Amino acid sequence: MKINMKVKTAVNDGVKHRSPILKSAGLLAAATTLLAGCDGSVEVNTKPAFVGVVSQASYDGVSDDLLTAGLGKTGLQSATQPTVVDPLQPTSAEIRRLAIYNNYRALVDIAPAGGYGTLYGPNVTAAGTVTTSEGLVAGTEYLAFADDGSGRKNVTMAVQIPASFDGANPCIVTAPSSGSRGVYGAIATSGEWGLKKGCAVAYTDKGSGMGVDDLQNDTVNLIDGRRAPAATAGDASNFTAALSASALAAFNAIAPNRFAVKHAHSQQNPEKDWGTDTLHAISFAFYALNQQFGAALPDGQTHLRRFRPENTLVIAAGVSNGGGAALAAAEQDTDGLIDGVAVAEPQIQLKPNAGISVQRGALVRVGTGRTLYDYFTIANLYQPCASLSAAAVGSPGLAFVSATNASNRCAALAANGLLTATTLAGQADESLQVLHDTGWDAESDRLQASHYAFAVPAVTVTYANAHARASVTDRLCGFSFAATGAGGVIVPYAATSLARIFGTGNGVPPTSGINIVNELNPSGPVLDSLSLSPETGLPDYNADGAICLRNLFTGTSAAALATQAGVNEVRHDGRLNGKPGIIVHGRADTLVPPWNTSRPYFGVNNLLEGSASQLRLIEVENANHFDAFIDNAALPGYDSMLVPLHVYFIRALDAMYARLKTNATLPPSQLVHTVPRGGTPGAAPAITAANVPTFSAQPAAGDRIVFQNNTVILPP
Repeated sequence: MKINMKVKTAVNDGVKHRSPILKSAGLLAAATTLLAGCDGSVEVNTKPAFVGVVSQASYDGVSDDLLTAGLGKTGLQSATQPTVVDPLQPTSAEIRRLAIYNNYRALVDIAPAGGYGTLYGPNVTAAGTVTTSEGLVAGTEYLAFADDGSGRKNVTMAVQIPASFDGANPCIVTAPSSGSRGVYGAIATSGEWGLKKGCAVAYTDKGSGMGVDDLQNDTVNLIDGRRAPAATAGDASNFTAALSASALAAFNAIAPNRFAVKHAHSQQNPEKDWGTDTLHAISFAFYALNQQFGAALPDGQTHLRRFRPENTLVIAAGVSNGGGAALAAAEQDTDGLIDGVAVAEPQIQLKPNAGISVQRGALVRVGTGRTLYDYFTIANLYQPCASLSAAAVGSPGLAFVSATNASNRCAALAANGLLTATTLAGQADESLQVLHDTGWDAESDRLQASHYAFAVPAVTVTYANAHARASVTDRLCGFSFAATGAGGVIVPYAATSLARIFGTGNGVPPTSGINIVNELNPSGPVLDSLSLSPETGLPDYNADGAICLRNLFTGTSAAALATQAGVNEVRHDGRLNGKPGIIVHGRADTLVPPWNTSRPYFGVNNLLEGSASQLRLIEVENANHFDAFIDNAALPGYDSMLVPLHVYFIRALDAMYARLKTNATLPPSQLVHTVPRGGTPGAAPAITAANVPTFSAQPAAGDRIVFQNNTVILPP
C-alpha cells in the first residue's frame, strides 16, 4: 500500500523550498512522530539556496576535537604554536589546529593568574566547576561557503555540533567572528560557551575573514586555509581580488610583492551584510542539525526536519564585531530564528537619532554617537600625540610609541590647524581632550598608546578600503600591504609563512609578517611606521596618510564620497522587536568606546520600543576591549589595572539562557564595581572571584543604568 503525503514547505533561511512529493508507507511512522500537525504533511530538510558544497568531519574528543583541535587546555596555553610536518604544504587539519590555537589565545587572557583554568577555559564546566580535564569536546563539524551566486562573496560558515547535544533540549548559539578574523574567530567566546552547554554553534567569518591573495604569485586560500593558484581555485577561493589578468600583471610590474586581503579589498563593504551573514549561519545550523538527527528517508540522503525555530532555543551572541553582527541579526530577524541576544563590547553603528541623550555625571551627549570610521580616524590622528600627555604617564605599551615620532605628529597636527596649542605639552593635552570629546572616557587615558601601537592604524586602513570599496590597485591614501625586512623595505614574503597564514593571521594587517606600507614615503615604499611624511620629510607616523584617511570621512572627493556612502550602509536602527538582550561593556574600552556604541544603542532601543524593550546594559569597571592584553608580558600594567570582561560575557550568556529556558528575570541594567588585581605591573597577584563580583539582582540606586525622559542616565 502506498500512502501519498502532501509536501510541507520548509523554511531554513527565510526562503521557502518546495520538495518533491514523497510516497512511501515506511515514512508514515516517522512523519506522525516528528510533525507538529496532523495534516499528513511532511517537512523535508532542504539545503538553503545560499549554501554551497558542505563538508563534514567528526572528532572523537581524544585525538582531535571541536574546541581545542586536540590541543586541550594545556596546549592552548602553551607559548609554542602547533607544528606542521611539511612547512610548504600543511594539511587542512594542521591549518585548522593553528587557526583554533591562535584565535583562542587572541580573544581571552590565557594566563592562570588572569583566570584561565579557574574562571573560564576548556576545563571549567558550564556550571563553573573547575576540573582537571583538558576540555576536549567530541562532535561533528560542518563547513561551507554562503554565496549570492556570484562566487565572489564566499562567506565561510561552520557549524559545530557537540556529542552532548540533546535533541530533547535543542539550542543554537551564534559565533560570528571577532574583528576581521576567520571562521574560528569566536572559538574562545560564544564558541566555548555553546559547546559546553551542549548547543550547536553557528560560526561565520562575516565575509571579512582570512582570505589573502598573494598578487605576485597569484595564489589564494581555499575554505580550509590551504593555498592554491587562483585559476585552479576559481569559485572555491576564499577570496580572489577582482583583477583581470592584464590588470594584475600591470600592478605587479609597478608594485611587486603586494597582497590583497578580503576585508579590505573584497569591494563589497562586508559589514553591511553582517546581520544577514549571522542569520545565514543560524539557518545553516538548522540544516546541519536536521541532516544529522532528522529521520532519514529511503534515499539515505534526504531527512525530515526535526528542529525548527519554534522548538529550538537560539541565542545570538558575539563579541566586538561579532557582537555587532549578533545585534544586527536580531534587528533583521523577520523569520523568528532568534530568541534572545547576549553580546559583549559590540561594535555597532547607529543611524542618526537626535531623540536620545546619554548622561554620565555632568556630561550629556545628544544623539547616537559617532560611526567607527569617524572615531577611528580621529584616534589614528591624535593618539600618538596624546600618548605624551601627563595624564598618560605609566601607559602600558608606551615603549612601542616613539617619542620622536609622537612629538613630530603633534607638530604636524598643529601645522595643519588641527591643534591650537603652541607647546608640546599643551599639544599632547589638547590631543587627549580631542579623544575625550570624541567619546573616550578618562579610564582609557593610559591605554591609548598601546592601542595605537597594536590596533588603530590597522583597523583604520582596513575600514577605509572596505567602506570605499577600493581596489587593491588603488592604494588608497598611499597604503598597501606587503612583507617588509630590514629598514622597512618591501621583501618577498616567506613561502612557509604564506602557507600557514590562514592559521596564524587575524585578517587585518599588520598580521603574520604582512605589514602596512607607505607607498608615498619620499624615498620609496617602506613600512608605514618607519616612513616619512611627504609634506614634512619627518618621521611622524605618516601624518599625511592619517590626514588623508580622515579626509575620506569629511571631504568631497570621489573616494571620500564613496567612503561616506559605505559608512552609511552599515548603520542600524536599534530595534530588537522586543527580543530580550544583554549588552556587557567595559568602561575602559579603548577600541570601541561605549559612548559611541552600547550606550546610545540602549537608549535608541528604549526610545523605539518603550515598555516592550527587554534590553539590558551592564557596564563593568576596570574592563577593556582586549582581554588578551591583560597578562601580555609586553604590556605590564594591564594585569594590575584590569579584569577580564570575558567573565561577564559568560554570565550574560548564562543569564540569557536561564531567561529563555525558565523565564528567569534578567539582571537590571547596572554598573558592576570590580576590584583590580593591583600589585606590581607585570606581576599582579592571581585573580580571585572577589575581583569580579557578579551582576546584582537589586543594584543600589546609584549603580543603576536607567532610561528616563529619553535619556540614558549612567552612574558617574
